Amino acid sequence: MAQTRGERARHWRYEELPGVDLLRARYIRKSFVRHTHEHFVIAAIADGVEVFHHGSGDQYAGAGALALVNPDTPHTGRAGVPEGWQYGAVYPSPDVVAAIAAETTTLRGTPGFVTPVLDDPYTVRLVHQVLRATDEGNALAADTLLRVAVTRLLRLNGGTLPRREVRTAGARTAARARAVLEERMAAPPTLEQLAADLGTGPFALLRAFRDTYGMPPHTWLTDARVRRARRLLDAGTAPSEAAVTVGFTDQPHLNRHFSRIVGVPPGAYQRERKNVQDARGDRSVASGVWQWNGQQSMSARTYGPVPEAARPPRAEGSRTAPWYGTPSASGSPSDSPGSPSV
Repeated sequence: MAQTRGERARHWRYEELPGVDLLRARYIRKSFVRHTHEHFVIAAIADGVEVFHHGSGDQYAGAGALALVNPDTPHTGRAGVPEGWQYGAVYPSPDVVAAIAAETTTLRGTPGFVTPVLDDPYTVRLVHQVLRATDEGNALAADTLLRVAVTRLLRLNGGTLPRREVRTAGARTAARARAVLEERMAAPPTLEQLAADLGTGPFALLRAFRDTYGMPPHTWLTDARVRRARRLLDAGTAPSEAAVTVGFTDQPHLNRHFSRIVGVPPGAYQRERKNVQDARGDRSVASGVWQWNGQQSMSARTYGPVPEAARPPRAEGSRTAPWYGTPSASGSPSDSPGSPSV
């Protein structure tokens, strides 16, 4: 778990939830630069406020709300209040979401989220219960609760994502530029060289690329480098080697950009991935002590009775504060939501 001046974050995987990344974090001064994810972002805000630029403006997600971002959608992230924000997040792959949508909804085409912020404390609790289940090694609960949460979100806020078709000359030029940058990631050309190779001008290319991908080429390249570095780290490549391979000057250069996009340094990120492999023989892996809204949550063996705040809201519009500690008196996360309404 990475910690910096009152901030802390854990970014990990659970072997029994393939295609899903997991995160718990408390950020105060952290500022995420404009970036994208290959997976969906389902971030459940526990406390404070997160502000993230999405589309044409800033979006605000407070306690009891979810920040939802579709794959390959540029966005940022920062605190909306001085005390920062705390949240837990699941990052299911497009394939995972598509499979759930096909089984539990009537959506056709590529499923996705319609609006980037949804006020739904009930699903916020479900997301945190998924994280708790992975801590306890409860694969059945983690898988079940993830499917319930994704189904509920798709039914409340789901739609079919538009197909991205390269129609205009500018979009075609941008796609060609992206292909060159992917191929020459470690030693990219200058904007002028790239434009000349593609038979256009630097500013024309800059406008076309930004219109097509939501960010200028140099920002996109940094994002792409971090994505590739993540794959290398997952495969066991040392951070220093991964940094040079993807085109960063050295490991500190990778550290700076990696932390501003992923939320944790590459070393901490890789250690959690390694822990997944090391823990295959031990299905009871705790995450340590986490402070949520002033309450400590310890290992499953120390859990007490379920407080009232942990129970499902009586009405859909309830503003009962979400609770992120004890899953249930029995220690089973699947008991806490009761019979989830999806």
